[in-house]
Amino acid sequence: MAAKHKTIRSRTLKSALVKAAGPFMRAHPSPDRTFGQLFIDVQEQRIYEDGKTFVDVVPRQKVKQIQQEYRINRQNPDFNLQEFVQKNFYVVEHVKNDYVPDPSRTMREHIRALWPVLERSALRQHGSLIGLPYPYIVPGGRFSEQFYWDSYFIMLGLAADGHWDTIDGMMKNYAHMIRKFNFIPTANRTYFLSRSQPPFLSHMVELLEKHKGKLALLEYLPYLLQEHTFWMTGKLQLMRGELPEYRRVVRMPNGALLNRYYDNDMTPRPESHNEDVLTAQEMTKPEQLYLDLRAAAESGWDFSSRWFGNPSDLRTIQTTDIIPVDLNCLLYHLEVTIARGYRLLKNTPTRRRFELYAERRARAIAEYCWDDQEQFFVDYHIRRDAPTGVLSLAAVFPLYAKVATRGQAELVAMRLKRDFLKRGGLVTTLHKNGQQWDSPNGWAPLQWIAIKGLRNYGYDELADEIKWQWLEVNEKVYRAKTKMIEKYDVINESGIGGGGEYPLQDGFGWTNGVAAALLDE
Repeated sequence: MAAKHKTIRSRTLKSALVKAAGPFMRAHPSPDRTFGQLFIDVQEQRIYEDGKTFVDVVPRQKVKQIQQEYRINRQNPDFNLQEFVQKNFYVVEHVKNDYVPDPSRTMREHIRALWPVLERSALRQHGSLIGLPYPYIVPGGRFSEQFYWDSYFIMLGLAADGHWDTIDGMMKNYAHMIRKFNFIPTANRTYFLSRSQPPFLSHMVELLEKHKGKLALLEYLPYLLQEHTFWMTGKLQLMRGELPEYRRVVRMPNGALLNRYYDNDMTPRPESHNEDVLTAQEMTKPEQLYLDLRAAAESGWDFSSRWFGNPSDLRTIQTTDIIPVDLNCLLYHLEVTIARGYRLLKNTPTRRRFELYAERRARAIAEYCWDDQEQFFVDYHIRRDAPTGVLSLAAVFPLYAKVATRGQAELVAMRLKRDFLKRGGLVTTLHKNGQQWDSPNGWAPLQWIAIKGLRNYGYDELADEIKWQWLEVNEKVYRAKTKMIEKYDVINESGIGGGGEYPLQDGFGWTNGVAAALLDE
């Protein structure tokens, strides 16, 4: 009887794997490819203030007809591009304009009230927006997409408020995207289909297990496997010594395989076309620059001195030359979670295989991402064959993933207390250069990772200090503006963060999620 059940489980898993793998990526052309010269002209003539606006517009008529009319009419001396765009496209409103925050509410009450305001539904494709089968929560502000790594921290808040149906729907959306595209893109937009984001799917599954039990892990195991396949594409060629690196996989000097951020395209990002073209001016190899900008966008840290040769110069970006410590900790957790799934299935060979992957990755993180000189976890530079030496909050991920030794955790905690902890929580890096993922900004997801990582090693007092200083700056800005915002200045009095390629956004999904989860822990 036991053998029969094992066979049934095996067949069920195989069937689910086939389903999860899905077809090859379907044709969903990005707006820059769809509209060609029209796209370039609209962006470079700045018809809209924000480069993201045009890539999100919806055509009023068939694309071919718009293209044909543009080719003919743009030659006329009295042609007005702005009028042409207004005639042929409409802008989708990102924000529910009828919502007015109630200043009499506490911050926690405000967060509870925001969930329906931030909920969106996209059952079919509109312009570049890819349809998803279930409603989802958006970050806020100008965004109308389900962003990958944002969603985990949003889910923390949804869980605190008991919105498990919404979490379940968002998870099913990710399963849908894996079936459709073989990976989870940055968000459900056609112009994001060349890159992903920090892989938090295994953490989402772990969260869902708190509600559904072990069935959640078995349900999503095929999708976790496909996630792993996506990040490890090229692994076999590297193991055979045919290549030193391929896309997101890099063979290290000792033969270990670690990962980097990458993008499958080498053109300006459609949503930031003008910014990328401006950065690439006078560059001899703009394609490499575009690749590195895109890879940094996949990291979620767009942009940060983590990725720069010169911490003050975006043009020295070299993301694809860097092994990020946080990415590899996330993939370690993915491998551990997959192994745990196969333990439930009593599939010992496959369980052991993924345990071995995780063990090898943990050893490689320790060897390449621990900086003996700084006594801190840092990223590793492939070309220089040395740690980057850039100190950032990426250092807390080994504590979060439990791959740090006790001694390493103690040194990280000491450094966080001495150099990173400010009046409003943890600063992202020690460099101040105008980039949004640098000083003086603090970000909700990194506060959460740091707090949970410190608790893993018994540093509860420091974790509590970070927690309450972060919540205090959230509260301070909320009292002043009746808003939860994207990022905070943790050093200066105002508490309102700055930098980046677009104005400060309010909403804000992951800030809400982390605040709710911290207040309710």
